[in-house]
Amino acid sequence: MNAMDLFEQIAALRRDGQSFALATVVARRAPVSAHLGDRAIVFADGRMEGFVGGACSREIIRQQALDALKTRCSRLVSIQPDANDSGPSTGEHVVVPMTCVSEGAIDVYVEPFVRARRLVVVGATPVAESLARLACSMNYDVVRVVDGREQRDIEQEAATLGVTVVTLEAIEAILGDGGPGAADRAAVVVSQGHYDEEALESILKCGVPYVGLVASRTRGAAVRALLEERGVPGVAAIRNPAGLDLGARTPPEVALSILAEIVQARPAGATKTTTAAAPSPVAQPSASATATAIDPVCGMSVTVDSARQTAEVDGVAYYFCCAQCRAKFLKDPQVYLVHQ
Repeated sequence: MNAMDLFEQIAALRRDGQSFALATVVARRAPVSAHLGDRAIVFADGRMEGFVGGACSREIIRQQALDALKTRCSRLVSIQPDANDSGPSTGEHVVVPMTCVSEGAIDVYVEPFVRARRLVVVGATPVAESLARLACSMNYDVVRVVDGREQRDIEQEAATLGVTVVTLEAIEAILGDGGPGAADRAAVVVSQGHYDEEALESILKCGVPYVGLVASRTRGAAVRALLEERGVPGVAAIRNPAGLDLGARTPPEVALSILAEIVQARPAGATKTTTAAAPSPVAQPSASATATAIDPVCGMSVTVDSARQTAEVDGVAYYFCCAQCRAKFLKDPQVYLVHQ
């Protein structure tokens, strides 16, 4: 993939709102197969296009890129044989040992491009307006949901903010996306009792991580009771009153308290990591959505589904990053299994 094709693909991905990470080789120490400026795109589903090194480096960068998509933070990844002499990893600089046959080293800069967090604001009230404005300033993908009779009244203002306006019937359509990033959504109902129950029923069916209701505790209890009678799932997850207790009084202050709570309640994967744990030497598949195993020879993480080098000993499957590791293992498996 030449540079022009790569940049065109990146531009297209950003236009489509897709999440991906761009990995670029920024330093190298021979012997390594990667060169300065080599690049690869890592998609949110784990697919990888481009070149940043051989089998070991490729898998390390793929895993680091997926983690960068979760944390939304760029990082420099140093893959080197003398990693233990380089000090501990940090959230911005991850040092990974290169234990394969190559004695070279590379530094790869991993930059995540993550689609904006989606915030659905239900209601045509002053708090809803303030919440939409503040969220837009924080680069949220804001969707206003109102009754059809209110839609025309707020469309002009919403257009100036780049906010989408839909009616109540469209809630499940805009929240029902279960793809990458689905866990990073939030919805706040601020209709002042006009259509709280109807909106919340649709929102809760979509499994949105943060669901807030702006209402008194008495009103909130009544809404919860009605939803439970209807058999709506996840009623206990409703945050009422929505927002942190900041002593807010005005609509902008209430909006600030709500967004502060949304940030606080962000999924655990969306916070910075500070260290990179060394892989276990035992080859055991992980329980993650994309199953991985540890190469018992070099300790590298290997994606099970795409592993080209495998072996079975005593009914147990093992996965390897390259043919050399597999050959070493088969020559005397017990040497590498003694630590199990």
